[in-house]
Amino acid sequence: MVILFDRFNLPEDIFEVLFATEQQKIVGKLLIKEMKKKNGEFSKSDMSNFAMDLHDGKIVTEIEHPKYKGKKVKLSYNKRQFYDRILTPMKGMGLIDYDLYKKTYKISDRFNKAMIKIGLMWVRELGRSEQQPQTSSQVEID
Repeated sequence: MVILFDRFNLPEDIFEVLFATEQQKIVGKLLIKEMKKKNGEFSKSDMSNFAMDLHDGKIVTEIEHPKYKGKKVKLSYNKRQFYDRILTPMKGMGLIDYDLYKKTYKISDRFNKAMIKIGLMWVRELGRSEQQPQTSSQVEID
């Protein structure tokens, strides 16, 4: 997943930074909201049920979109696209972990740790001196 952002116009909502489309932002935010209701953890079947309910248009919720402010909205989102464009990128970025032994999805802080690591990588890059070009006497030829 590639995250491109303008540090001068950084939105308040993390989902605005992470997802490209309005639908993805809404579904990603809803997933985290629903997981928080269950102590930040979903079983494999909970996740499957969430994806199926989204696919079937059974989820009714309030969303923080100016057009729908204060209204209950019925959401639908393709199940395959949910896994491909929402859950898999969230796992890849470290927002959600999957425990293979317990077979549960859990909200994670690894995203924060990854962002710190990226920042440190940049600081290290800034500290590197440019390599001197090799002269012909330094080049080994077989």
